[in-house]
Amino acid sequence: MKRHIQEVNKGISLEELKSYFTSGMSLMVGGFGGVGNPPSLIKMILNMNIEDLTLICNDTGFPEIGVGQLITDKRVSTLYASHIGSNPNAGKQMTDEELIVHFFPQGTLAEKIRAGGVGLGGVLVDAGVGNPFVEKGQQTTTIAGQTYLIEPALTADVSIVYAKKADPYGNLIYDTSARNTNPLVAMAGRITIAEVEEIVPYGEIDPEEVVTSGVFVDYVVRSEGVDWTWAWEKK
Repeated sequence: MKRHIQEVNKGISLEELKSYFTSGMSLMVGGFGGVGNPPSLIKMILNMNIEDLTLICNDTGFPEIGVGQLITDKRVSTLYASHIGSNPNAGKQMTDEELIVHFFPQGTLAEKIRAGGVGLGGVLVDAGVGNPFVEKGQQTTTIAGQTYLIEPALTADVSIVYAKKADPYGNLIYDTSARNTNPLVAMAGRITIAEVEEIVPYGEIDPEEVVTSGVFVDYVVRSEGVDWTWAWEKK
């Protein structure tokens, strides 16, 4: 006797996703230097005039690429990142006290996000131990004679990621280096939305190729692609 398997379709339109984005929310974004940022979702956020965001991402990209656009347009009030050096607007806003920035070593930031995704309260790190600027306000613990900083896990109201391919259940495959932080970010959102280049039918994705399981993904939206108009306008 054949067993009936109920199909789930997490496909959704950009218009239907708008209700999940509001001013003052926390937003986690996958990507590295703009590569792997979900362009259509970021464009939607910009068009919605959402502001006062708490943004969690690896970096601030470039002024007119990926999450860098949210910084340039002053939509972010608080930032958690590993560096901002590629985006001079972020540096200026930080210096002018328009943007609160929490810096972490890249590995520490990744672990804080991973911890949030798997339900841990935090992680123990030794980077920064003994540095009064890093230790200020931080809890510490000692294990086997070694002192560690206690770094709380990071989660967000919404996580947005970018993938090459998905099926209707939300299983994701990434494109080489565009994978970067996306699998970690996908786990750490209370709601996770995947923008993908291609949505294929059930069974089209080899289970062995899946990087992010659909259990972590709430919605899948087809990407409208990257608008490179800005690049030509600046030439």
